[in-house]
Amino acid sequence: MKLRVLWVGRTQEEWVRRGIEEYAGRIRRYLPLEISEAKEEKGCREEAGRERECARLEKLLPKGARLVLLDERGSRLTSPEFSAFIGRHRDGGASELAFAVGGAYGFAETLRERAAGVISLSPMTFTHQMVRVFLLEQIYRGFTILNGEQYHH
Repeated sequence: MKLRVLWVGRTQEEWVRRGIEEYAGRIRRYLPLEISEAKEEKGCREEAGRERECARLEKLLPKGARLVLLDERGSRLTSPEFSAFIGRHRDGGASELAFAVGGAYGFAETLRERAAGVISLSPMTFTHQMVRVFLLEQIYRGFTILNGEQYHH
């Protein structure tokens, strides 16, 4: 299985970039990982921005990829449950699993309809920049759990 992580907007903070690089490298020990950024929409109405950003995200998705959206209203999973979620997709024959982090406008309904799942990392609100590192860390943690490694305590 290949893993793809998509998000809206450029990574601005150097410490966030370092975190992304750290966890992306760790994840790549388990499977191929591709990270893509979609251009952020600024200065427009909310619905128009959401539609444009989601259209850009959709262009980055291969046709057969299973899409998982990160949204504050999504399912809340523990780390072992998230690990099992990844494992089910991997073991269920998914050739590619794609996680998407939306922009400030959220996700358009068309992208929500395509999604195989919607998850929340926390009921708390985090910046879109920090969520990138948190997501990658949880994906890495998930693979350590799947492989019975000592990272998860």
